Amino acid sequence: MKLLGIVGWSGSGKTTLIERLIPILIASGVTVSTVKRSHHGFDVDTEGKDSWRHRKAGAHEVMVASERRWALMRENRDGAEITLESLLARMAPVDVVLVEGFTGHPHARIEVWRAAEGKALRAGDDPGLLAVAAPRTDHHTGASHPWLDLDDAAAVAAFIIGWLTQGKTPQ
Repeated sequence: MKLLGIVGWSGSGKTTLIERLIPILIASGVTVSTVKRSHHGFDVDTEGKDSWRHRKAGAHEVMVASERRWALMRENRDGAEITLESLLARMAPVDVVLVEGFTGHPHARIEVWRAAEGKALRAGDDPGLLAVAAPRTDHHTGASHPWLDLDDAAAVAAFIIGWLTQGKTPQ
């Protein structure tokens, strides 16, 4: 499995880009999974439900399953930070895992950037930076990495497919 991070400042459009890329990549024959690192407390369980009660009683893991999907919840009671590797080990193999978050992990990245945010590139001189996806009006000429049109998800997907299939990044 290849990992491709979609990075950028909060509110830059990372999730929207991923949401637009997934169906294009799938239609092109690429299998896709995602990992999203949340910096906020979150819960997929609902207080009072049986699974919630199992977790609160002390179960280490609780799996909830139906005919359409399943979810595994693991309580991280020791407080150790979860690693991207440990999450990936639980996933079925696919062509690419789009990663949102886990910026400290060394993997290839596309940065979503908007000049209107008034901030420098987050990935900056990161050697894993493959390209920057930005509104066409924000493109920089003469940059050391390709600039992709953030509003053209098909072009961004083509860039990703080139990287996946040939290790090339079309300009």
